[in-house]
Amino acid sequence: MEDHSVDDDNSSILSSSPANSPVMDRNPSPPPDREGEQDGEKIVSEQNTGDSDGQMQLPEEDEDELCKIWDMAMDKDVAGFLQEFKAADILLGVIAKSRCPRLTEICVGILGNIACFPDTCLTLSQNNDLGVVLLLLLGDTDPPTLLETSRLLLTCVSQSDVSSLWLERVRQQTSVCSSLCFIMCSSTNMDLLVKVGELVDKLFDLDEELMKTWVTAGSQPSDEDKEEGERRLDVASSLLEAAKQLRSESPEGLEVYLHALQLLTTIHHGIQTLAVAGGTGQALWTFLCEVVCEDLCQPDDPPLVLQEQKSLLVHALAVLSVLYACQDQEAEHSKADTLLPLVGSMLRVLQYHREYQVSSGHKEKKDGQEKEEEEEKVDEQLQALIQTTAEFLSDIITDLTKDAVSELVARGYLTEKTCLSAVGSMLPQFSPAVQRLVFMLSEADPQLADTVTKEFPVSLGPSWSTSPPLPSPD
Repeated sequence: MEDHSVDDDNSSILSSSPANSPVMDRNPSPPPDREGEQDGEKIVSEQNTGDSDGQMQLPEEDEDELCKIWDMAMDKDVAGFLQEFKAADILLGVIAKSRCPRLTEICVGILGNIACFPDTCLTLSQNNDLGVVLLLLLGDTDPPTLLETSRLLLTCVSQSDVSSLWLERVRQQTSVCSSLCFIMCSSTNMDLLVKVGELVDKLFDLDEELMKTWVTAGSQPSDEDKEEGERRLDVASSLLEAAKQLRSESPEGLEVYLHALQLLTTIHHGIQTLAVAGGTGQALWTFLCEVVCEDLCQPDDPPLVLQEQKSLLVHALAVLSVLYACQDQEAEHSKADTLLPLVGSMLRVLQYHREYQVSSGHKEKKDGQEKEEEEEKVDEQLQALIQTTAEFLSDIITDLTKDAVSELVARGYLTEKTCLSAVGSMLPQFSPAVQRLVFMLSEADPQLADTVTKEFPVSLGPSWSTSPPLPSPD
């Protein structure tokens, strides 16, 4: 298999743009004003006079002229003017004939700016030939071209008037899945990984059936693959590989991929894929535990850190909770090494939330309806994190043994502060888990159990004394 890895070799000529914005990305700065405009088809004709097998270089003055158009296309009136004069057809012809990566990148970038406006996006999207070519461009090996292509596609699928048209094209063009998976697995270009992640996440969010199809595509290797010892690229492992690349470089990009992984856990096909012994699920469990326990909500962080990290935490913990429930016994041993530190991190999340509530309660409330709505939205996001954490923690506590609880106390994970915060968050919804925790604490740390029962009305029935022991996570 030939190596067509997508890397950072061409990153110096990428247009600088916000990684998390599907529209209005910044393009190369325009050159000084020049009289007249170079026709795109004439440019590509001149470039095709060279070696038919080699890539061509775009002359500097031609590049400057095209970049000028690229920037001008960010204006709605200019975009409409370009559309009126069939710019999409002209640029399509240039892209189809071009053997110059920079020329292709700029042409796609111009189309991307034209697509930022609903009216021009609708006209552009109705060009079926252009739609086919753009999806095929995802198989290109030039990172800047891939970035602009992904940006354009994300812009289009994000607009409700044309999203269904593009989704249908994506369903019909089966190479899209493998092309995007290859980029996620092989690219080291952070901007490209973020934009591709945003595109995949948006596609999954809009079309559950497409997500089901992509999850199953490539998950079962063919006989030929088995003989050659090759493993087909699948969506879950590709998302994980990209998330690993972005972990230290782009928290925003990592959040995009964790959300896409969380979407996979909302469908049966996705859960089945992650539950396979020795598969992506176990590697994903290890990775997410490292992110939660090593990168987020650390002991020396202020409680306010929950506001900054709540999205990452809620996506990571939501996926971990599904993995905890669905993986078979073969995965139990690998989980044991990471389970107690994970419990410690969740206890800290609930403790910091309680401390944040106490501290923020004494602050002056914001004025104005808009700010009140913003606060309400923030509270909803934070509440989702606390609900997810409390539910996941209650599931784990139900399975823990007395020895495991003793180890939590010994390691300093289960203290008076964390225990009271956890119990307060789990009651009354998860009362059985709280009762079990107090029962085990009554033997592992009687003083802490007594503190909890004085603070909260926890009653222990006689059944607890005869509960069968559960497997230890150690």
